[in-house]
Amino acid sequence: QVQLVESGGGLVQPGGARTLSCATSGSIFSINAMRWYRQAPGKERELVAAITPPNRANYADSVKGRFTISRDNAKNTVYLQMNSLKPEDTAVYYCNLDIKPDWRDGVYTYWGQGTQVTVSS
Repeated sequence: QVQLVESGGGLVQPGGARTLSCATSGSIFSINAMRWYRQAPGKERELVAAITPPNRANYADSVKGRFTISRDNAKNTVYLQMNSLKPEDTAVYYCNLDIKPDWRDGVYTYWGQGTQVTVSS
């Protein structure tokens, strides 16, 4: 059973930085796309950043130049480095991975449980 566990959330002051991690456990044959989403109170979940093999990254306009997504293929882990944080970045952040659990399987999309990031002074 594949599971995703996010960590790194918390309270940070405006202008500060935070790094989120999404670690995996269970049987994994390969991982294709790795993504970070976020959902602020009263708003829809939005795609923040995505990274696809070998290392192509895409970002929402609202975070370009401030956030960096990266992956460690050896650890099956994805990171989100967030710099110059703003109050409007406050949200629950979710990782989302396209995983092939076994060579015989298809590709399935998995979600983490979410980690709260609050940007406030």
